Amino acid sequence: MIITLTMNPALDKTIELDAALDHGGVQRSRGTHTQAAGKGVNVSRAIKQAGGRTLAVLPGAGTDPLLRQLVADDVEHRSVHIDHLLRTNITITDPDGTTTKINEQGPLLNKAVLEEIVRVIVELSRSASWLVLAGSLPPGVKDSFYADLLATVRGSLGLAAPKIAVDTSGDPLRALFAAEVTELPDLIKPNAEELAELTDQGPDTDFENSPTVTAAAAQLLVDRGVGTVLATLGAGGAVLVDSEGSWHAAHAPITPRSTVGAGDSSLAGYLLADAAGEPAPQRLARAVAYGSAAASLPGSAIPTPYQLDHDAVSVAELITTPRTKS
Repeated sequence: MIITLTMNPALDKTIELDAALDHGGVQRSRGTHTQAAGKGVNVSRAIKQAGGRTLAVLPGAGTDPLLRQLVADDVEHRSVHIDHLLRTNITITDPDGTTTKINEQGPLLNKAVLEEIVRVIVELSRSASWLVLAGSLPPGVKDSFYADLLATVRGSLGLAAPKIAVDTSGDPLRALFAAEVTELPDLIKPNAEELAELTDQGPDTDFENSPTVTAAAAQLLVDRGVGTVLATLGAGGAVLVDSEGSWHAAHAPITPRSTVGAGDSSLAGYLLADAAGEPAPQRLARAVAYGSAAASLPGSAIPTPYQLDHDAVSVAELITTPRTKS
């Protein structure tokens, strides 16, 4: 069982334009799509569509449109009650795949709700193989929430704790590596910008076109105690680094329609391959196949296994310069 936690879920409404976005103008859409989403919800959706066992945990009232949509989509979930509606995010996509997003903040979560979420996650983690902590944090939640929850799960369950993946950004991501933190994730999935920030690389570091540079940066995080780094690089594919080595995978060119949910799909692909017992290069290949398939779909659509093109993915082992131990 793969448990996902989405602290700030959203109804994703996507508007597809028939021409490039005209700022200040009036345009017609060629299509709209609405889907219950959020990073962890997206991961659970992909796993469910592949026949895997998953449960999405999220805040929300039973009458919330987002939760009703999850019921309609047969995505198994468990909600922690709140009194406010969840947010709605707007995505605008141009014909060339350029994406413009407008994300609402999300409802305020009080102390009682946060304590219940922690209790539920610890309870469910007893029977999980993976726990995925994903997405932004809503108002009222400390930046250290994911770092604290990770430590709580491991402290409560010991050797029975599941492997833990974290996919977030900004201050919650940086908080995982604070000086006082002693428990690090088994897996993180940064994009190029997030990896540069975590490793103090300059903003002009060309990760998307330099797999070996990406691998060297990711290795710094593995050396600090992260189990595995899955660095997604957009059209540049992805790089995987763990204690055994590093690999780069790329997909043949696609026609992008929307990048929303592509990173979540990549993470789901990795977890599905891990559940199947596949080695690191195959886990990376499935991650890239999923991410590329998602980018070729409209809105925040999550691909099914039948929409993947595994033959379009190539994987190469990376040889990095050995570091001298001090």
